[in-house]
Amino acid sequence: MRATVCAFIGLVLSTGAAAAVENDNSDTCKVADNLVHADFSLPEVAAAIHAQHLSIVVVGSGSSTLGGSAGPTKAYPARLEAVLRQRLPDTMISVTPFVMPRQTAAEMLKEFAHILAEAKPALVVWQTGTTDAMRGVDPDEFRSALDEGVETLRAKKTDILFMNMQYSPRTESVISTDTYAEAMRFVALQYEVSLFDRLAIMRHWSETGTFDLFATTKNPDMAEQVHDCLGRLLADEILEAAKMSDTVGSQSTGKAP
Repeated sequence: MRATVCAFIGLVLSTGAAAAVENDNSDTCKVADNLVHADFSLPEVAAAIHAQHLSIVVVGSGSSTLGGSAGPTKAYPARLEAVLRQRLPDTMISVTPFVMPRQTAAEMLKEFAHILAEAKPALVVWQTGTTDAMRGVDPDEFRSALDEGVETLRAKKTDILFMNMQYSPRTESVISTDTYAEAMRFVALQYEVSLFDRLAIMRHWSETGTFDLFATTKNPDMAEQVHDCLGRLLADEILEAAKMSDTVGSQSTGKAP
């Protein structure tokens, strides 16, 4: 069932923009460029771009939105859509968030059939791990849910990109996220799925002083900048992975990329 916008919760950050790329935050975002790379291709995304109609679904927890009436337009899925529209002007782009507050990966998985039937996406960005870490879900059960999710999506010829949990200096000593982040990395390698390493990116921003992540819950403008960057960097990874698919396809047919 498609969820509505949820309230901003403690360790959650979110931002974005609606139809156009507004304030250029790109120089700040580049601080974490070296942490963004596509390890595996996205063939369905590449095909959708060639067909000039790309549909993306973001399945995530509360950190994929922002509280308040303007929340959906200020969330990273909206920023992702805005950046992709700017960079692919001849392609119809839609990025649809399915917000599932406080749900584990296994709970999110139960909604996949409905989401695929409703949105028919070329790509699902699956943002998960935080709730599993908070609840202390058995890591093996978490991995099994990820396994099943990948198999479900690929059976429907839908690409998948994992996004791990966000970094919060306020909670890192309370919530053990590394075990779940490593589980996501393991499954991503096992199934050759690209991973958007939000945890490492945000930790890097915090350690370099790019963003004061202690202050973001009290500073909406900074929170918006953080997720503006997440949307931009996520677009970079998606387009890089799509280009990899084009290169592989052209090599197999003998055509130049």
